[in-house]
Amino acid sequence: MSEPLHLAYDAGTLIVSAGPAGFEYTRLPGVLFDPRLSVYRAQGRYYRAIVEQLVREKIDYTDTARDWDNKSAGWSLTDPRTPHPHQREALQTWWQTGGRGVVVLPTGTGKTFVAFLCIQKVSRPTLVVTPYIELMNQWYGQLKDSFRQEIGIVGGGYHEFQPITVTTYDSAANHVERWGNRFGLVVFDEAHHLPGPTYSLSAIAALAPFRLGLTATPERADGGEMMFPELVGPIVYRREITELSGDHLAPYRTEVLAVDLTPEEAEAYQRGREVYSEFRQYLLGRGVNLGGDQGWRRFILEAGRTPEGRQALAAFQETKRIERSATAKFQTLENLMQRHHGERMLIFTADNATVYQIARRYLVPAITHQTKTKERKQILERFHSGEYTVLVTSQVLNEGVDVPAAGVGVVLSGSGSIKENVQRLGRILRKYKDKQAVLYELIARGTAEEFVSGRRRQHHAFQ
Repeated sequence: MSEPLHLAYDAGTLIVSAGPAGFEYTRLPGVLFDPRLSVYRAQGRYYRAIVEQLVREKIDYTDTARDWDNKSAGWSLTDPRTPHPHQREALQTWWQTGGRGVVVLPTGTGKTFVAFLCIQKVSRPTLVVTPYIELMNQWYGQLKDSFRQEIGIVGGGYHEFQPITVTTYDSAANHVERWGNRFGLVVFDEAHHLPGPTYSLSAIAALAPFRLGLTATPERADGGEMMFPELVGPIVYRREITELSGDHLAPYRTEVLAVDLTPEEAEAYQRGREVYSEFRQYLLGRGVNLGGDQGWRRFILEAGRTPEGRQALAAFQETKRIERSATAKFQTLENLMQRHHGERMLIFTADNATVYQIARRYLVPAITHQTKTKERKQILERFHSGEYTVLVTSQVLNEGVDVPAAGVGVVLSGSGSIKENVQRLGRILRKYKDKQAVLYELIARGTAEEFVSGRRRQHHAFQ
């Protein structure tokens, strides 16, 4: 009688051994020969495909790799909310495609609740992976309220595993060898972060047969979203802002407000552009490739080698400062603050220097990556309660953090990223009472911002 094939877990991988005489291990998905230890192994993500093939071919096997009980835990939500149609559709579509895949929904339409429905449906030990400590803490509180049981937390000074655990991408990657075989479902929040070289380890090394990705903006500048099928599953359900606006999102409008530079600013801007452009043309004449994703990095490297280059870099930085903090932008911002007095307003900038400038000038709270966790929590709570009505930030509130009361957004400056612009719009779209949301973009005429604004508005949410 032949020996059963055996599956074992080893530091984020599966080791395949024993089995019928002459069995070719490499015909199983992802299995390769490891000459270091003379064993056959596969990345953890192949666990489900391997088991399915063994079952399909009626090959007898034993499994000590999986360290969770493969029976339903019978979890039920205590959350009294009734799922909206799009949330039920997302759950059904995800389940019908094998409990693997990415759900794309705009900010404010209940992606977290969709995850809760999926956790209840699978009812297996679950790990939720988030990009930031703040989001980890937010998920922790909501999971605890919705499932009424102990919730584990790994990250931010905690290392407590429970059948439902929440962590960050950094902690998940650092500790994946320890948890990779503990969970039957992994939920990747803000899943557009997942395809990065380090963060993807949490998907590659996990055995979890069920996987859910959540994001409002799946596309990445590097095309990394093409990795979703192998890491978490394909995009299985998608709804856009325009489809859900009014019923499940606050109705909104966007408005571009163009302002003029002062004569002094315009002269300084033009002078800086000429110095920068002249050096750029010099580099191109030498055959330096300044195109593609690495173009700016190459420019900085070349600029640092000569006094002329450093002068050109300084000139470029001065033009950006003029664009971002033009006198007329502050005048327009003051007008908007008066027009929307008493409403909750988020002001977005491209850099921390402008954040602090606005905070000092108008005595409003600011949040940047330098803001401590407790202070950030307190500011957001006071903003939600209405004690603070204006909040200025650079990029840390672009995604994830829940600010439902915010109904007015002002983009004082930003990148050309469509993703960033959609994320900023999403911050003010959550349904809250009877608010009407509006996003203003302040653009300096006669500057590169005109081109940048056109590029970042190439999304149907802004048409």
